[in-house]
Amino acid sequence: MLARERKVTIIDQYQTHGTDTGSPEVQIALLSERIGQLTEHFKTHAKDHASRRGLLMLVSKRRRLLDYLKKYDSERYKDVIQKLGIRK
Repeated sequence: MLARERKVTIIDQYQTHGTDTGSPEVQIALLSERIGQLTEHFKTHAKDHASRRGLLMLVSKRRRLLDYLKKYDSERYKDVIQKLGIRK
């Protein structure tokens, strides 16, 4: 889980307006942070298969959100992937 302070800073960075906590950009950023944490976790705990399943679910959820954003607003999609550095 993300620390509350870290989560608030991510939301502040990616929100589209003052009270935004659930836009695709915010959700993708939060998922990316958790994916990064789990990736670091697996460097030391290679046999943690239960958490690996959770990681795969997070990655697929982020993929679905990115597909949605790309379909409906390609400019926001490009902005998010550029900020997060998740596509080449």
